[in-house]
Amino acid sequence: MMHPTRLFGVFLITTMVATAKTLISEQHRVEEDDWTIVMPRRKNQKRKLPKLKHAKQQREQTHWVPTDLETTPERELKLMQKMQISIEKVEKSQFFSVFLDQICTSEASDHFSKITGSENKLKMVIYGIGSIESFESPRLQLSLAILMKRKLDWIGEIEVFDPIISLTESKVLEELGCHVLSVNEQGMRKVVNPILFFMPHCEAELYDNLLKTNWKHDNLNKIILFGNSFEKYEQYQSMFSELTLDESMKHLLTIRPFTKEFKISTVSDDYFRAFQNSCWHFFNVDSDTDLQLLCFAR
Repeated sequence: MMHPTRLFGVFLITTMVATAKTLISEQHRVEEDDWTIVMPRRKNQKRKLPKLKHAKQQREQTHWVPTDLETTPERELKLMQKMQISIEKVEKSQFFSVFLDQICTSEASDHFSKITGSENKLKMVIYGIGSIESFESPRLQLSLAILMKRKLDWIGEIEVFDPIISLTESKVLEELGCHVLSVNEQGMRKVVNPILFFMPHCEAELYDNLLKTNWKHDNLNKIILFGNSFEKYEQYQSMFSELTLDESMKHLLTIRPFTKEFKISTVSDDYFRAFQNSCWHFFNVDSDTDLQLLCFAR
């Protein structure tokens, strides 16, 4: 029989490893009565990013149509009314006023100007928005994106994708002026011109896919990213340094020294669920930086 002290030690280590994995994974769980929601999802509907293997398999995985094809004019009208209420709520809030102030008047404005200066309009790509029909947090997030387009003259077309979007949600999104993508890019959008990626509370793997796809200085430096704090991911990793580095965060952690973050203020509890730990990210990588070597060294 194992000695009690040793048995307790094994239990303690096992518990710490499980806790670390939970912290790092940024799982999209629904806990409707708990403010610790990361990203609301439909009940019993978990989203997992497909593992990337051969190019042919990747192409087969990307084509997408809504899984929920049931819709009625009444259902669409009800959702549109929900979105209009949400947009009005955000527009009149102190949260939105403070949010705009950060973009327009704080240190962050220099970083925005550096990327937007040569472009008339920046495309906004929204990944992982969740179900705007089922939960308030995705509605608040989408409302913020729509209001940014209305208030900021440098934001152009909005593209949206989440594999759980229903046909009803797709139609309402289009009516709100957004274009719903017909392919699942898995976050792997190649950046040619400057782009704003709006990705609040996405999985770490989705951020990492975006970075890996654009793993060159001239691509990364054209990205504005609104999403989870990379600094927080780095803190979790350092807290549990005995764990093997999660491959889904390798690029995310490697880019940290070249990243400037500006955390937004949620101002009130009304916006905490939807925007906790959300930050603006800007990348500044010199042309002589060997990103491949840095990533390999991890």
